[in-house]
Amino acid sequence: MYTEYWKLKSNPFKNVPDPDFFYYSSKHEEAIARLLYAVKESQGAAMLTGDVGSGKTTVSRVFLQKLSNDKYDVALIVNPRLSPDDFLKEILCQLNESPSTNTCTKSELLRTLHQRMMKNIENKKNTVIIIDEAQLVTDNMTLEELRLLLNFQLTDKFLLTLILIGQVELKNNINKISQLEQRISIKYHLEPLNIEETAGYILLRLEKAGSKKNMFTRQALNKIYQYSQGIPRKINNMCNLALLIGFSSKAKTVDSNIINEVIKEL
Repeated sequence: MYTEYWKLKSNPFKNVPDPDFFYYSSKHEEAIARLLYAVKESQGAAMLTGDVGSGKTTVSRVFLQKLSNDKYDVALIVNPRLSPDDFLKEILCQLNESPSTNTCTKSELLRTLHQRMMKNIENKKNTVIIIDEAQLVTDNMTLEELRLLLNFQLTDKFLLTLILIGQVELKNNINKISQLEQRISIKYHLEPLNIEETAGYILLRLEKAGSKKNMFTRQALNKIYQYSQGIPRKINNMCNLALLIGFSSKAKTVDSNIINEVIKEL
């Protein structure tokens, strides 16, 4: 709606995990580096946590892009509120290894998964299971099932890498099962952007959307940071509304007055 007015090719502030609009802050780079280390060095399990809207899902999508199909066999679980058996079935489904029948016993499911992982080893591929929104896994039986998956090992390496990504409640859920918590060797909490990173984040997204100039004044950027506290989803909401208000009022720039209007509306 406002893209033509601001001479943009697309909406720069859509709240979707688009890797093309990923901003490599030092924090986000560290998160990806740790996840890659966990996978490449067969660390067994890793956990990434962060506040709502901090960019965890986008990190996971960028991380996924760095896992080549010829070296990694990946199962991505985005709706993890499942029973233990359904969880195993979903993992197999994501690995294109559907059970032979819907009435498979748990031992049959585990056997099928083990066979798939051994086949991957033969083909020099690593099995990776990524669970997004992992804080939704509150059933201790399901968490115990995840722990038991880490029992799939050779003498010198794990047969899979388990990546848990979720909100801060995930830590509390994991801590309830000390045997699982102790097996997560790589942990990282994604902090919000600072004021300079917030400005860099906004400018990068404008550039990716085709902008040849920055229409946000420095005062506007400072107010956006103060209100959003560096949370990318909040930044997107504010900037999207600011560009819309600026378009409606035929503004030449997005200044602090427009941001004040945004704050009132939000």
